[in-house]
Amino acid sequence: MATGCLYVPLFFYYFHAMNKNILLIGCFILSLSLHAQDSTKHYWLAKTKGKLPSLAYGLGDDRLGGAKLGYIDTNVLMRVIDSTGGLYQVQLSKNHSAFIDKAFIQKDSTTKEKPFYLTNSWKVSGTDSCYDILAISIDEHIPYKSWMEINPSKIMLQLYGVQSNTNWITQLQSLKEIRNVYYKQIEDDVVEVTIDLKHQQHWGYSIGYKGKQLIVKVKRQPEVLSLKKMVIAIDAGHGGNNSGTDGINTKASEKILTLVYAKALEKLLKKNGIKTVMTRTTDTSFDIRDRVLFLQEKNPDVLISLHLNSSNNTSVSGSSTYYKHIGFRPLTQSILKRMLEINMDEFGNVGNFNFTLNAPTDFVNALLEIGFLSNADDEKKIINPKFQTKVVTQVYKALNDWVTQVKSQK
Repeated sequence: MATGCLYVPLFFYYFHAMNKNILLIGCFILSLSLHAQDSTKHYWLAKTKGKLPSLAYGLGDDRLGGAKLGYIDTNVLMRVIDSTGGLYQVQLSKNHSAFIDKAFIQKDSTTKEKPFYLTNSWKVSGTDSCYDILAISIDEHIPYKSWMEINPSKIMLQLYGVQSNTNWITQLQSLKEIRNVYYKQIEDDVVEVTIDLKHQQHWGYSIGYKGKQLIVKVKRQPEVLSLKKMVIAIDAGHGGNNSGTDGINTKASEKILTLVYAKALEKLLKKNGIKTVMTRTTDTSFDIRDRVLFLQEKNPDVLISLHLNSSNNTSVSGSSTYYKHIGFRPLTQSILKRMLEINMDEFGNVGNFNFTLNAPTDFVNALLEIGFLSNADDEKKIINPKFQTKVVTQVYKALNDWVTQVKSQK
C-alpha cells in the first residue's frame, strides 16, 4: 500500500514534467515560426509621381497642410509601410519615416530591391550659366531632404537608405558659389552632405535625379548686385475660382485687389528698369503647384507673393511677411520694416511658413500679407488707391534695402 501511495504521485510527477517539456518545445517552435513571419516584408515598393510630390513629417494638419520635409523628385523609390486617410507612411531608413499624399505614389512591381544602396564618386563643378553643380553618383533614386543654414551659410542634405562608398570628391576651380563639399555617415543608412557657400545670402538651389546621379544645382550670387540686373517675379494671390477672403464692409475680393497691387508693383519696377515676371495678369484660375512649376521654369532671382489677410477676430490688424527657408528671411524682414513706416500695425515676421509658394528652394521668395480685410481700418486703407501706391513703393524700397544689405556682407 505504501508503495502504491508513492507510485501514483511519481506517475503524475513524470507525466507533468513530460507535458512541461512538450510545452517548452512547442513554445520554442512557435517562437521560431513567429520569427520567420517577422522576417517577411511588411511593406511594398512604390515610386513618387505627379506635380511636386512632397514629404511630410507627420500626421499634423492645418489649412495649409501638415509640416513638410520638402519637395522630392519623381520616380524616387519608397517603402510604403502603412496607410492612414489620404496619406501613406513611408520608411526612409531604419530610423526615419515620413508621410506622403497617396496621389503622389504609384506601386512599383518591377524594381528589384537591393539589401543596401551606395553613394559612389562625386563631382563639384561650375557651369557657364548661373549655377554650381554637385553630382552625387548613387545606384538608386533614394529619398532625401534638404535645408538651409546660416552664419555660415550652408546647404544641408540627408540621403536615406544608403551607405557611403564615396572615396573621392572632385572639386573644380570653375566653382563660384560652392566653397566646399563634404559628408558624414551619421547613421548606418543615412549620409549627411554639407555644402559650404561663399556668400552669406542664399540665392537658391534645386535637387533632382538625372540617370544615376543626384544633381544639386546651387544658384550663384549675381556678379552685379543691382535690381536692374535681376528678374523679380510677382504673384497676385488667388484668382479665378479661388477668390480668397472678402472685405468686412465693402466685400472687396482678395483675388481682385491682389491683382491691382501686383500690376502696380510691376509698373513701378519696370519704370525703374527692372525685369519682371507675373504669375497672372487677369482674374484667372492658376493652380498653386502649377505656379511653382511656372516659376521654376522662368527662374527669377526673387519672388514676391501678394496677399490680404483675414481673421475671425475683427480687431486683429496689420502687415506681416512670411518665409519657409531661413536663408530667405532677410528680404521678408526688409519688406515688413518698410510696411511699418506707412503706419501699418505689426502682425509679425513668420518663419517656417507652410505656404506652397514659400516652399521652393530655387529662388529667394517672400510672402507679404498687406493687411486684414477683416479689420475695418485696414480694409479702408487697402481699397484706397493712394495707399496702394504707398505699398508698392515700400516694397520697391525694401528690395533696394535688401540688395544694399547683401552688398555690405563679406
